[in-house]
Amino acid sequence: SLAAAAVTAEASAPAAASTEPSAAPDASPAASSSSAAAAGAEDLAGGVASLSLDERFDLLMSIGEECIQPDELKRLLQNKPVPICYDGFEPSGRMHIAQGVVKAINVNKMIRAGCKVKIWIADWFAQLNNKMGGDLKKIQTVGRYMIEIWKAAGMNLDGVEFLWSSEEINRRANEYWPLVMDIGRKNNIKRITRCCTIMGRSDNEELTAAQIFYPCMQCADIFFLKADICQLGMDQRKVNMLAREYCDDIKRKNKPIILSHHMLPGFKEGQEKMSKSDPTSAIFMEDDEAQVNLKIKQAFCPPKIVDKNPCLEYIQYIVFPWFDKFEVVRKENNGGNKTFLTMDELVADYEAGDLHPADVKPALAKAINEILKVIVFIMFIFLQ
Repeated sequence: SLAAAAVTAEASAPAAASTEPSAAPDASPAASSSSAAAAGAEDLAGGVASLSLDERFDLLMSIGEECIQPDELKRLLQNKPVPICYDGFEPSGRMHIAQGVVKAINVNKMIRAGCKVKIWIADWFAQLNNKMGGDLKKIQTVGRYMIEIWKAAGMNLDGVEFLWSSEEINRRANEYWPLVMDIGRKNNIKRITRCCTIMGRSDNEELTAAQIFYPCMQCADIFFLKADICQLGMDQRKVNMLAREYCDDIKRKNKPIILSHHMLPGFKEGQEKMSKSDPTSAIFMEDDEAQVNLKIKQAFCPPKIVDKNPCLEYIQYIVFPWFDKFEVVRKENNGGNKTFLTMDELVADYEAGDLHPADVKPALAKAINEILKVIVFIMFIFLQ
């Protein structure tokens, strides 16, 4: 299956980059529908009529932990019927649940708010960052696998256009590379190096020349895709700010709006971001029930402490958006069964000690397993 091929590709990735040229990836059902999706996105404006300006604004703001700037976002929604939201991903191996489920939830919110979403499949970027040993064919297999997961997770593809960076850059090279070079000319090495954390690299880590080139390209992507809104994680904030600064350099009035979503933490204490390098700290889309149960059982979840509690963050950002509720099953002498309809209600009980980690963990594991079972079942049907 495609999923097995993606995981195998990660496990067998060579240490050195492949220098063999690779054609653009074969179109998956999702990728081949991008042109139809682009046309369908034009119909989104009709659906927006049912929402007020404030409702559209609030829906988009619910995605972001930070918005730069809210007044610009509201003005954009007033003046442009179908704004373009840019999101992207580097096909770099196994997909964890934040990529698989949270991205689908956020994309669907953007579409309901009347936006067209361009998802940049950054295969060349993964090669620059030496993912999968730099083997572009393996990177593209992983990219196709990720698209199938989002389809199975219920991403509304009517408003989504998937674009492969290798294909689009080659097709419009005369537009892309002058833009990259101009961004490079207007910034010094120190400024660009500060952005290299977008690749999961530290500021003081020794970088290849290709990795230093990466932020200039990602900054160019925003303008190349004509994005009105950059909807990426907080970990991509620095390069999005670079794009706004570039607008000042070229005297461009309309800057891309940055809508940065929250990064789910790892399950261990102090892990601010879920990491693929520590498989025990994250749930992956192909994890089975026993793996999910064990990871959540061992997760950091201090009693009465809400701040930086990864189990509660999973409930807030995955369970509630998916089910609109959180169900706890427990014995009568422990308080009996309870269904929480809001996160505020759950937080109040947890801080008071009326809801214990021993209640939360099995309920969370059950909810996550239900989500993954549905997605895996639909993927199985898609890939037959």
